[in-house]
Amino acid sequence: MLSVAMTAFATSEIVVYSARNEQLIKPLFDAYTKETGTTIKFLTDKEGPLLQKLKAEGANTPADILITVDAGNLWQASNLGLLQPVKSKTLLDNVPAHLRDPANQWFGLSVRARTIIYNKDKVKPAALSTYEDLGNPKWKDRLCLRTSKAVYNQSLVAMMINEYGEPKTEKIVKSWVANLATSPLSNDTRAMEAVAAGQCDMTVVNTYYYGALMKKKPKLPLAIFWPNQNTKDSGVHVNISGAGVTRHAKHRADAVKFLEWMSSEKAQNLLADANMEYPVNPKVKTDAEVAAWGEFKQNPINVVKAGELQATAVKLMDRVRYK
Repeated sequence: MLSVAMTAFATSEIVVYSARNEQLIKPLFDAYTKETGTTIKFLTDKEGPLLQKLKAEGANTPADILITVDAGNLWQASNLGLLQPVKSKTLLDNVPAHLRDPANQWFGLSVRARTIIYNKDKVKPAALSTYEDLGNPKWKDRLCLRTSKAVYNQSLVAMMINEYGEPKTEKIVKSWVANLATSPLSNDTRAMEAVAAGQCDMTVVNTYYYGALMKKKPKLPLAIFWPNQNTKDSGVHVNISGAGVTRHAKHRADAVKFLEWMSSEKAQNLLADANMEYPVNPKVKTDAEVAAWGEFKQNPINVVKAGELQATAVKLMDRVRYK
């Protein structure tokens, strides 16, 4: 069922299918409606069902915009022919090249880093270095990971394949599996809770999960480590939440205007701060609470690789018995 964000003076309308929850996105829709008078009708669901719905509806879809998380999901939408290219100088200026589709079918709206979280009572940060080093024998029975079924880990491995090649990446992931203290866990929060409880000493998670957990339980002995920061290293793996204009958008011009607004300073602050993410627009300051985690060098690989190499990554993880 479509929900509506609108005002009495609305003069235009767009329909959004969103895999981001209503609590996060409705304040953005309300702000845009207040500023422009545009009615926003929206439907929220998981990314899989939304992509299937768009595919089934075809040219009859009411959706003008798709919003979802992870470049792998956005790539899948474009690969299925569900999105269309957008020519917009505003979006090109506001969204760095590695955080948008090279064919301009989707654009990042916020950035999340997938980084190392460690137990401060068990690990000295000087002992940590890179993602690859998590497979070092010194971490035997000390590593926790989220399941390989999670798109976030599939994207991480896919981007490593692009960077290192498949044979080297397979060796790295196999070494991670050899160091696991327990079977892979169902989500990032549980992985961090296992680290805090002493079940393992470190894990790899999206930063906003760390922020949310530490807000609830600030005394947990957890800290962030930014891997691959040396000059020869490529940097922390990042991913995005993002959006694109649907292939059969009925209100294309209004949809493009909304995407442009979403990349603006006002919207970037609303979106990134609400979920403890990083703004995609480099001109926008990071929320002070998130900035306190420290600066880091981003891996410059275009996040489209998370989708292009996703199937290869899944097969690789299966081969090394990463569950």
